[in-house]
Amino acid sequence: MIGFLFWSIVAVVFMGIGISNRKSEQAVGFFTGVKPPVVRDVKRYNHAVSMLWFISAVLFEIMGVPLLFLEQNSPVFMFVIFGVVFLIIGMIIGYLRIETKYKEQI
Repeated sequence: MIGFLFWSIVAVVFMGIGISNRKSEQAVGFFTGVKPPVVRDVKRYNHAVSMLWFISAVLFEIMGVPLLFLEQNSPVFMFVIFGVVFLIIGMIIGYLRIETKYKEQI
């Protein structure tokens, strides 16, 4: 139960990032330490990035549901961990597609 609580806090942080991105007036970044790209339409770009965070938060929360039912140190947790790895890879691929779509051509 405590594990799921912490898991849910992370999902709420993802939602908070999405809300912050949606309300931002300037282009938002995704990768830490990398300046955000120069984009053609900042509002649509920010909405796309915020949707990426919202979808990731929902999927992350769904992947955490087994934490409510499994015993501690269950081998099924490996599937949850692999799911998180694939979620992060999917987020990166999704962001790179968003960046390609909205990046200003120089």
